[in-house]
Amino acid sequence: MSEELLKIRNIGIMAHIDAGKTTTTERILFYTGKNYKIGEVDEGTATMDWMIQEQERGITITSAATTVNWKYRNNEYKINIIDTPGHVDFTVEVERSLRILDGAVALFCAVGGVEPQSETVWRQANKYHVPRICYVNKMDRTGADFFSVVKQIAGKLKTSPLALQLPIGAEDSFSGIVDLIEEKAYEWDEENQGITYHEIPIPTFMKDEVDEYRQILLEKLSEFDDLLMEKYFDTPEAITSDELIAAVRKATLSQAITPILCGSSFKNKGVQILIDAIIKYLPSPMDVPAIQGINPKTEKAEPVYPDEKAPFAALAFKIATDSYVGRLTFIKVYSGTLKSGEIVYNVSTGKRERVSKILQMHSNKQTQLESISAGNIAALVGMKDIHTGDTLTEEKHPILLENIEFPDPVIQIAIEPKTKDDEDKLMAALYKLAEEDPTFAVKIDEEAGQTLISGMGELHLDILLDRLRREFNVSCNHGKPRVAYKEAITQTLTHKETYKRQTGGRGSYAEIEFVIAPAAEGEKGLKFTNQMKGGAIPKEYIPAIEKGFKTAMSNGKFGFPLEGLQITLLDGNAHSVDSDSLSFEICAKVGFREASRKISSIILEPIMSLEIHTPDEYIGNVTADLNRRRAVLDEIDAKIGFQIIKAHAPLAEMFGYVTTLRSISSGRASYSMEFLNYAPVPSDIQTYILNVGRYAL
Repeated sequence: MSEELLKIRNIGIMAHIDAGKTTTTERILFYTGKNYKIGEVDEGTATMDWMIQEQERGITITSAATTVNWKYRNNEYKINIIDTPGHVDFTVEVERSLRILDGAVALFCAVGGVEPQSETVWRQANKYHVPRICYVNKMDRTGADFFSVVKQIAGKLKTSPLALQLPIGAEDSFSGIVDLIEEKAYEWDEENQGITYHEIPIPTFMKDEVDEYRQILLEKLSEFDDLLMEKYFDTPEAITSDELIAAVRKATLSQAITPILCGSSFKNKGVQILIDAIIKYLPSPMDVPAIQGINPKTEKAEPVYPDEKAPFAALAFKIATDSYVGRLTFIKVYSGTLKSGEIVYNVSTGKRERVSKILQMHSNKQTQLESISAGNIAALVGMKDIHTGDTLTEEKHPILLENIEFPDPVIQIAIEPKTKDDEDKLMAALYKLAEEDPTFAVKIDEEAGQTLISGMGELHLDILLDRLRREFNVSCNHGKPRVAYKEAITQTLTHKETYKRQTGGRGSYAEIEFVIAPAAEGEKGLKFTNQMKGGAIPKEYIPAIEKGFKTAMSNGKFGFPLEGLQITLLDGNAHSVDSDSLSFEICAKVGFREASRKISSIILEPIMSLEIHTPDEYIGNVTADLNRRRAVLDEIDAKIGFQIIKAHAPLAEMFGYVTTLRSISSGRASYSMEFLNYAPVPSDIQTYILNVGRYAL
């Protein structure tokens, strides 16, 4: 089994939007024989961009999984690939993919270099300790600069890049690469779409550069291997390429270095050597430390090892709807083996479910499997009650794996079906979409009588509305986008609440005394502490009290959800006949509402991080406009001919910004934006929100 596991690679392709992720994946599919024809993003024929919206817009919206085989040194390897989106609105797809991947390929545009979303996905990979290699793509583009990108990777991403290749030429003259480990140069045959490539002499004009970077390579790698260090000082010419490959692998897996490769996927140059590098340097499931889980019976941490004979344990990392087979549950198997038709136990919900089919996915196509074992990724059919982040195991051997955390939605719109007949259809469709996407939320505003949908940005909601129309055949009217505000209380108060109802028969009674306080800085959700002594309230009612406060947090003093809250239960009282869990839950809800009326609260708004690229002559117009939008400038970085502005601004001020920026820069400036944090709104704007309505353009 370990031999089989050593020949598996679970990798993701991650990058900023437009760095060439999908194009690179399409080349990998072509060269590995998975596809007989190269799909192109610009033509809407990319295999991995299978959604209509992806083909029309030329962007990746949902992460697509596929499996390819690759022969390296006479051994057959299996590579499970997940192609992730680059747009910040779909960051959930990157988050859940990195949670279950063993390694990643980070793509960078040779012209754009390290962009804001590059930094975001890099941080996400750091969070899950994912070893990665970098591929500097688009070396054929005007302005391509390999060495500048390597410097940016070191400076902006705070990593230790190590160039394993050098490009031969750049822009129109880019023709191939020099492999610093093998000390060989390669060129690709353009007449057969780069299927074949051949060795050429290292160009004479590159000799000094190759020697310099080869020396850097040897010095760096000798730090990680004592035998290599001895050879480096005594007989450097005796160092073999296999020794260097082993040293690069060791340093990459420990994340001490990040190997850098280069090429042009669109021009079919460099991709086969990138696939070799995936095999050589990225981890197999055996190279990854055992994942830690919690045994729900003992509540103690237990390691889960990749072994097909161990008890079955898997994590559901994505839910999707397929028009033919229904709901698909994508899982990564951490241990054991699952056979088609078997029953699995969902530790997160405590329910048992039968797996009717196991599918190996190739984008939106599938192949049926009889079983799936440790180290692999597949999709299950037949799961009814399951959510992203749930753990599936054998009932006799439960283990709870760490869930996946997702950012909260920051923007919302009100929607309604165009016809009364579509009301039920709309709600069913919305809940299906919410099951698939944890950053999409549906809420019924009772006071306004509206259905509100929330997401990560305007594009995110636009795509979801388009899916409602095309996939679920529901047409909607919708309002303008508005900000998803939150609340925070700013004072501490001790409050006593009594709940009584008498209707002739058995009544309802609950009494609680509690302290309500602001959440500690950086803390989210409810922190509930029971300091009650003497058992005045039976312990079986305590969870109901906590549940009541949790539910009440969804609507604060001003009608917005609370970001965080501390509740300390001090005392209470129960009746031997009239008290029950529901009474204490209602008492907590009423107590929260009454207490929040007596203390001051503030409204919090989402703040966005901005990066704007503008030609020099428009810098004044751009900064003046940002000042009008309550933006705070963090830094301005001058480049030749253009400037990069880094700032943060309230989301409420940024609706329609793309149109304004085009107007004030004659269409020459561009920007990217991502969620930063929630912060208090200024007092005058809080007054406006409360008196006039939700602050939105």
